[in-house]
Amino acid sequence: MSFIIDVPTEQTTAVTDICLALFALTVSLIVYKTGHSRDLKKARIWAWAFALLTIASIFGAAAHGLKMTEHMNFILWQPINCSLGLTIALFTAGVVYDLRGFSIPSALIVVFLLAGLGFYMITIILHGAFIIFILYEAVAMLFALISYWILALRKKQKGYWFMWVGILVTIVAAGIQVIESIRLTIIWEFDHNGIFHIVQMIGLVFLLTGLRSGFLSSSLTRQEFA
Repeated sequence: MSFIIDVPTEQTTAVTDICLALFALTVSLIVYKTGHSRDLKKARIWAWAFALLTIASIFGAAAHGLKMTEHMNFILWQPINCSLGLTIALFTAGVVYDLRGFSIPSALIVVFLLAGLGFYMITIILHGAFIIFILYEAVAMLFALISYWILALRKKQKGYWFMWVGILVTIVAAGIQVIESIRLTIIWEFDHNGIFHIVQMIGLVFLLTGLRSGFLSSSLTRQEFA
């Protein structure tokens, strides 16, 4: 008896979720390895953001790829939504950190994390309304897009341009995810979720490049994540 779901697009979504999880984990490790001796607080903020994306993708692969009851599927979506909410929270904290000239009060990071948890709780109250997360992500990504555009123009650092492109690709990916009619066949059939994962991995490449560039050009000394 197979535990693998027999819907082709759900199978490809699960596979791309696994790929995204592995890629996000790799990005998390590289970010921490590159940045921990140069700017520990920034390295930890971004490394945790990508680590949480990894967790969400792992559970996402199970939710899409395995046969289960509707109740079990609902349970699996809870760590997904929670992890994604916290990912966006830390992503926003990372943007603010750069905007403030490489500093952010720890209390403000806690506020962002509580906001992420708050949006997750709203999805529970509204019975898993994913549109809530989309709106939450849209506001955060728009803020990040504008912020890195300003930083790129003011600071003249190419790392900020890579961050800007990475965020733009992430916004495009999110737009693809909400259009359920999108389909693409390249050997296998992909629906909007599978295509979203692929495009998001491209976005991660730019974000990693931007972060590594920023760390390697930084003259900051080691900081404590207090």
